[in-house]
Amino acid sequence: MLVHAEWDAAAAQALIDHPSCCVLLDADPAAPDDAMHLLEYVRLSAPEAPIMLLSDSDDDELALAAIKAGAQDCLIKSELQPGPLRRALVHAIERRRSEAELARQALHDQLTDLPNRVLFLDRLGVALERARRSHTRLAVMFLDFDNFKEVNDSRGHAVGDRVLRTLGRRLSTLLRPMDTVARFGGDEFTFLFEDLTSEREVVLIADRICQAASLPIEIDGIELAVTVSVGIAMVADPTVAPETIIREADAAMYRAKERGRSRFELFDEESRLRGIARIELEAAIRHAVDRGQLRLHYQRRIALGEFRHVPWVNAQVHWQHPRRGLLGPEEFMPLAEDTGVAVPIGRFALEHAVAQLASWRASRPGTRLSLGISSRQARDANLASVVSQLIRAHQIEPSAISLEIPESVVSEDPDAAIAAFGALKATGVNIALGDFGRGGSSLSHLTKLPIDALKIHESFIRALDDSDEAASIVLALIELGHALGLGVVADGVATAAQLDQLRELRCDAAQGDLIGPPMTEEQIEALLVAEVA
Repeated sequence: MLVHAEWDAAAAQALIDHPSCCVLLDADPAAPDDAMHLLEYVRLSAPEAPIMLLSDSDDDELALAAIKAGAQDCLIKSELQPGPLRRALVHAIERRRSEAELARQALHDQLTDLPNRVLFLDRLGVALERARRSHTRLAVMFLDFDNFKEVNDSRGHAVGDRVLRTLGRRLSTLLRPMDTVARFGGDEFTFLFEDLTSEREVVLIADRICQAASLPIEIDGIELAVTVSVGIAMVADPTVAPETIIREADAAMYRAKERGRSRFELFDEESRLRGIARIELEAAIRHAVDRGQLRLHYQRRIALGEFRHVPWVNAQVHWQHPRRGLLGPEEFMPLAEDTGVAVPIGRFALEHAVAQLASWRASRPGTRLSLGISSRQARDANLASVVSQLIRAHQIEPSAISLEIPESVVSEDPDAAIAAFGALKATGVNIALGDFGRGGSSLSHLTKLPIDALKIHESFIRALDDSDEAASIVLALIELGHALGLGVVADGVATAAQLDQLRELRCDAAQGDLIGPPMTEEQIEALLVAEVA
């Protein structure tokens, strides 16, 4: 299309209605400012079309200004010939296509082809301005996949990328035309919802997203189950900064994770305070090992058959936080798992517990130790090697050590778990399946695992005080363990009634606050000495 200096609304509408592959802009040499003004009108009317400025003179200053304003080239009309003009047009068209593609790539995620962080924040800023003018409501949703790193670790990053692409497409189908979903980074996705009528509307959308994400994904004939945690921030003040809204949705998402994952939560004041606390805790936990803030505490374990104290202790890592005091593992280990600090923390606990066991066995040879291994540490390829080195360094009998590995490790990747358990078993240590009853491992998996014991999750033990049904479930777990030739340990025993029932159900061993609360190294050592005496 050839556009002359005479520009009116009809010409602009024609350009909009009939977009051209290239626009030739015939500038008036006597009014270069008008030419630049006209170029801007054309660029706004046809943003995808390349623009060629035609000039009567060789004016380098005008040509440079035109290119800076968005033109692809500036041609002198007196020098135009059919052949050179055709080549110039072709080059301009290709150059504009390349510029458009580079611009698109800069604003879209290359893996999922969804908008990226930059484009999402830009759209959120525009949406806030619209909400301010129209007095409408909007919401931002922050989504994070639960344990997605385990997919990458067990199946490889190529499979992880395919999962992200699949879920990105799946999530996109749930939105209205005016909504936006973006890949914010890693396994994090953000959503922008405009023109909402109520909070319930976005809650229903969040529920659909959680359900859709939980559907199995088939990769190379293997079904992978991935769940998500979602945080929602309703925007009451459209003058707030986009980054603030993102932080609020992020804080609500972490609250969802803390409350059980595979769920959504709305941001509120509690979420804000918890978000601040989490940021502070995350910054501090990375230095807990180096700053010598970790401590090992120990709980006694008793054999129920003979109801006598045995020289068997369960080691737990605690964190002596400089401001919050002593924190139990349940208060910081989930965060350590998310941030990748679980491996060095687990390494610290393993080294110190084995060294302490060696010291105790020097005076009481029958003493045994159990130690929990986090999910991430269990997947560490160096774990078996570290265990072997510690056994040799302290010249300790391997069977005196029992490593407790969460059942969830098995259900998430049975084949990898069987291999990892086998490598550990080769060191001579005993292996217990921890948190048993909640991890969802199948009977076929249990029969293939080289394990020695099952440790029933404390939630089942607590329920013994409330119903006969709970006793039936615990009995079934105990009988399953015995049928497989495994010992069964009850965790979290807190009342005498629970202990009596466990003895009647023929559970092999128990630990919990009733048996003895977590004690310091000095306290448990004094107890062991007293038992020897």
